[in-house]
Amino acid sequence: MDSVGAIADEASLRETIRRRVEAAGTSFYWAMRMLPKERRDGMYAVYAFCREVDDIADDWPEAERPAGLAMWHDEIEAVYAGRPRQLIARALEAPVARFHLRKQDFHDIIDGMEMDAGEPIRAPDFATLDLYCARVAAAVGHLSVHVFGDPGEAAHEVADALGRALQLTNILRDLAEDAERGRLYLPRELLARHGIRSDEPEVVLRHPALPAACRDLADLAYQHFAAAEAAMARSSRRAMRPAAVMGAFYRAMLDALVESGWRDPGARVSLSKGRKLWLVLRHGLI
Repeated sequence: MDSVGAIADEASLRETIRRRVEAAGTSFYWAMRMLPKERRDGMYAVYAFCREVDDIADDWPEAERPAGLAMWHDEIEAVYAGRPRQLIARALEAPVARFHLRKQDFHDIIDGMEMDAGEPIRAPDFATLDLYCARVAAAVGHLSVHVFGDPGEAAHEVADALGRALQLTNILRDLAEDAERGRLYLPRELLARHGIRSDEPEVVLRHPALPAACRDLADLAYQHFAAAEAAMARSSRRAMRPAAVMGAFYRAMLDALVESGWRDPGARVSLSKGRKLWLVLRHGLI
């Protein structure tokens, strides 16, 4: 392929990935839009990869999930060897080289999806839950801070803390949706503390002590938000603006969940577009 054709092919690839991300309607899109084009394209590719492996773990027939995720372990190796085959892997090649993305972070994300791909997770112990959060969320943060432009130690501390805070908020928001998949991410020690002996998702969601258990997990999420904020103060303010916006979105979401008291776990809590815009202006542009 000549140079003109290669440029056209790369532009078409970036446009395809952009459309996939925008179609997903993710809150992360608000933060990604703040980035310069080159970094934004890098984050689109990372997000598209995350969606791809998440879809395998959630939506593929259970018997096919291990092979699908194993393929992505191989595909990540191919990216770093300069021989990507899949569309999204091809989109990752440029940001991997440009922003020095760490290969192990991609493998950690896939390992996290493998935890979801088999028997449904039900009331894991705290250590298992923390490992899960580290893989499916903090590892994404480690990739992200490189793309944002601050690969320093403090930025990676932000990734560790904010990734956990965001994932715990997701867990507290998606209790009913996860239960439909037979999953329950609330830790067993916390359930036992409040007299909940079952690990059956539907039983736990109907238990009168559920709100108290959820509030305890929310307190842990708040601790992670505070740790992320402290580490962010030691990071590049300009580079970490997208992380600040995402932290603000999810902190507001957690506040809304706490206010709801989990009285109806099936009620969807979300932020309005106006609220999101205000948070972007407050945390991303000022």
